[in-house]
Amino acid sequence: MGKRRTILIGGLTVIAVTGATVAVRTATFEPAEIADGSDVRLAAAPLYDIDTAAGNLSAATQIRTISHQDPADDDVGEWDRLHGWLATTYPAIHGAMGRTILPNRTLIYHWPGSDAGLAPIILMAHQDVVPVTEGTEGDWKYPPFAGTVAEAAVWGRGTVDDKGSLVALFEALEALARQGFRPKRGVYLVSGHDEEVGGSGAAAAAAMLKAEGVKAIFTLDEGSIVLTDTPVIDGPAIMIGIAEKGYATLKVTAKAPGGHSSMPPAETGVGTLARAITAITEKPFPIELQGPGAAMLAALAAEKGGTTKMAVANPWLFGPILKGEVAGTPSTAAAFRTTIAPTMLEGSPKENVLPQTANALINYRIAPWNRSTDIMARAKEAVGDLPVDLAWVKPPREPSRVSSTSSQGWKWIAAAARADAPDAVLSPILVVGGTDSRSMEPVSEDVYRFMPMHFSLKESAMIHGTNEHMKIDSLKRMIDFYARLIATSAG
Repeated sequence: MGKRRTILIGGLTVIAVTGATVAVRTATFEPAEIADGSDVRLAAAPLYDIDTAAGNLSAATQIRTISHQDPADDDVGEWDRLHGWLATTYPAIHGAMGRTILPNRTLIYHWPGSDAGLAPIILMAHQDVVPVTEGTEGDWKYPPFAGTVAEAAVWGRGTVDDKGSLVALFEALEALARQGFRPKRGVYLVSGHDEEVGGSGAAAAAAMLKAEGVKAIFTLDEGSIVLTDTPVIDGPAIMIGIAEKGYATLKVTAKAPGGHSSMPPAETGVGTLARAITAITEKPFPIELQGPGAAMLAALAAEKGGTTKMAVANPWLFGPILKGEVAGTPSTAAAFRTTIAPTMLEGSPKENVLPQTANALINYRIAPWNRSTDIMARAKEAVGDLPVDLAWVKPPREPSRVSSTSSQGWKWIAAAARADAPDAVLSPILVVGGTDSRSMEPVSEDVYRFMPMHFSLKESAMIHGTNEHMKIDSLKRMIDFYARLIATSAG
């Protein structure tokens, strides 16, 4: 009886200590430092005509700067047409800023600051758009390259990704130039020509800026939004990208004797390849509660409160539950792990021929705490002694570095974003796709990815999809945001 009593008392003590620890950690929980920009004296947005701006976005949408997978299919004359249209439409800023057109048609604009000792800022928006999937043109509510202005929106491919940002930047710069603004801090606008197919233009621009000794205080590009129905809080959040995942594609090749399909061996090359793919995908990278994803979760949980805050404040106890929750949907899980996605297969050119070579491409998006060497090691371990070769299709792009959430650049961006969404939660985020901004790391202290468009999760699905459109009120938010940011940070 005495022994059972001792065990009971010991158990109750453990429960009490655990409960007290959870309570204290929850009560004192604060996310990692995320400056809200409240100490920034934000400049006012200049006057401009939003109907004219919408008409300009319509005109830009009609210029078909489509990046195809094979550059030989691109109509380079459309890029020249866009450059001429920008110069004609925005004369004030073209008078104030120097323009360099790289041989590949990437644009670099520079508005020199009056104080050469101040580090400049770099703003980005790319010129190219993805094609419309063949056969889906009739599914569009309005023709995809007509730039139709209807239902309080501008409709067409690229209105959101990324000509909306490009036009908003030029509208903001033009309005500032017309009202007599002159920057103390230099302003660069870099507009890549091929972001949708790799971003070689932005890389070339970064190399030029580096050669000129440019070191910006921050770079801002596309990559995230104001999400109106953010998971966890079911409300609006200003999601500023502070890093983006790396990119690598692994080629898995199985070789075999080949022959006629009527006399197959015990295992064909295709069978071996299938086993290798299965082995690799059945050894996924684990969910990890770290990096920008964890910072986002902490910011949202602090706002949500209750049991959500308690769980996030005590990962030592609730870590397995949290990992299960974030693994529940592909879009959420992607922020907490390196992802593995088989995408392309190649085998025999004929249905009754056994291929001598079968191969697959597996695309990886690399989390900030992993590297391509981790991927190769894990894939080799997974396939074991299967007779397959593993090789990179091209040199992997490692994850970006993680930018500060308390720097001066972050504060300026946060303040400009909060001016239009004062009740939204401010949160960092990991961008799971790729942007041109990654190329600016050598010439910028911090790199951020954010556009102040207000989208629901459902609305965000139209990017690269059917019926892409920019709401006119979102266009206005973007122009105001960029103008405030430029006037505040460079003024």
